[in-house]
Amino acid sequence: MFESLSDRLSGVFRSLTGRAQLTDANIQDALREVRLALLEADVNFKIVKDFVERVREAAVGVEVMKGVTPAQQVIKVVHDELVALLGGDSTALDLQGSQPAVILMAGLQGSGKTTSAGKLALLLRKQKMRPYLVPADVYRPAAIDQLRTLAKQIDMPCFDSGPDMDPVDIARAAVEDAREKQCTVVIIDTAGRLHVDEPLMQELADIKAAVHPQEILFVADAMTGQDAVTVAKSFNDRLGITGVVLTKMDGDARGGAALSIKSVTGAPVKFVGMGEKLSEMEIFHPDRIAGRILGMGDVLTLLEKAQDEMKAEEAEALARKMEKAKFDLEDFRTQMRRMRKMGSLSSLMKMIPGLGGLSDKLGDLSGHEKELDRTEAILNSMTARERRNPDIINGSRRARIARGSGTRVQDVNQLLRQFEQMKKMMQSMMQPKKHMPAIPQGMMNRLGGMGPGLGGLPGMGLQGLPGGVPGMPGGRSATKKKRDKQKRKNKKR
Repeated sequence: MFESLSDRLSGVFRSLTGRAQLTDANIQDALREVRLALLEADVNFKIVKDFVERVREAAVGVEVMKGVTPAQQVIKVVHDELVALLGGDSTALDLQGSQPAVILMAGLQGSGKTTSAGKLALLLRKQKMRPYLVPADVYRPAAIDQLRTLAKQIDMPCFDSGPDMDPVDIARAAVEDAREKQCTVVIIDTAGRLHVDEPLMQELADIKAAVHPQEILFVADAMTGQDAVTVAKSFNDRLGITGVVLTKMDGDARGGAALSIKSVTGAPVKFVGMGEKLSEMEIFHPDRIAGRILGMGDVLTLLEKAQDEMKAEEAEALARKMEKAKFDLEDFRTQMRRMRKMGSLSSLMKMIPGLGGLSDKLGDLSGHEKELDRTEAILNSMTARERRNPDIINGSRRARIARGSGTRVQDVNQLLRQFEQMKKMMQSMMQPKKHMPAIPQGMMNRLGGMGPGLGGLPGMGLQGLPGGVPGMPGGRSATKKKRDKQKRKNKKR
């Protein structure tokens, strides 16, 4: 979403390379480019003016620290100001008070309220809460059925409302029903309009007065830019919204809404929708978003995604199999599926420091995604016995696997050959004393073509990240005993 803004700012920082000190003269041109970049990103003009002035005051005349370039110094200043602009610290839901807690979802029609209600319910259930969905949009055709369908998909209780009922009565009855069913949080999906009008606002005000929600979340479509900010201000003036949910953040919007909405409304962005799946909603972390904009990556979110897909005990078991070279094609298929659930290859690369701009150099990554599809098709065409023991795959089996996956026998041979090479590489990776063999280039292509810089993404190990990932294959915990033993031997010598 912030690609164009990120590219412009990267160019600004490169222009400061080689400067010995940050002066008013050499930073003025850079700030002019920052201003243009933010305006092109559809950020509110007044906010841009104040932002640039704060950056100038913080950067001009600052002594460049030893070992730090002026460009890095400016990045630090811009990063801090971006974090402040986006709202500072991430803001959690305030669900204290009477039980069950009530969350009111408000916004214009088409902004994604109903889908966001389902996503939020799934997210809260992961936090050990018991959500209860309430369809209160009696005007839009099939709105009630849509929320019921979503609730069924995620096995969530849903209030049995009808299009002939009054929305205020629905909200009041749903809260009582949720209390009887011992649910801890009620999420009310309200009606929207094509634009802000008095009947809509009055209905929302009546629902608010009837159920006293702890949270009123305004759902805004990030693709609408400054219009989203203007509408959010109207809702805030009338209802007093407590937070914002930005949807379609995975789109190609310029990002102005995300950067402006906190300053204009005073309400923090609390959640962002990152895709169409119900699991693709994230807590909004201003510092992480600022890092993505400035090309610093977002390692914490990447780790959270990885840990959601693999528990610590599973990671340890996999690490032991890798160390003993017992990593088989069944494990490989499982890890490949987990990696793909974390997101597209381009989105994963942008979260890794230093690789944000690499996707542009590699061009369209859809070819690598197709290679993953082909690899998975070959693995799916094998029997479970063949995946667990690839040595039994003879010529006739290879021909059958190729026919079943719609590929050639050569493709099957290539996958098996590269897998054997990767097994040897992984075994050496888990034993630091041995020489590390090169990663088979063909296997890296099957895993997205991201190159050896990722240091072992094949098994979700992410060893290339600083310090490894505790609890993940290749992380600290997998080889801690061996390192301690080696240290003791060195001391004796």
